[in-house]
Amino acid sequence: MKVMMDLCVVPIGVGVSLTEYIVECQRVLEKAGLTFELHGYGTLIEGEWDEVFAAVKACHEAVHEKGAPRITTTIKVGTRTDRNQTLQDKVSSVQEQLG
Repeated sequence: MKVMMDLCVVPIGVGVSLTEYIVECQRVLEKAGLTFELHGYGTLIEGEWDEVFAAVKACHEAVHEKGAPRITTTIKVGTRTDRNQTLQDKVSSVQEQLG
């Protein structure tokens, strides 16, 4: 099943700057071969359910390995069975309506 996810992984107990941990997660997503897009408060991901959730687990493992003792994660997930849709399709639809 295809899934679209908005993922926000926040390490706790590592200071104020989180960039190095975000970079680790981005590397995990690249290695997984998923389609994703970083935004100001997280990352949009699309792919097959099992692959996306395996990547989330791998992100947690990578961030813990980097030294984060705790992580809090917010996930929003959407699936659709009536048609095949990408994240870009959703954005394009709104942009077309805006003219």
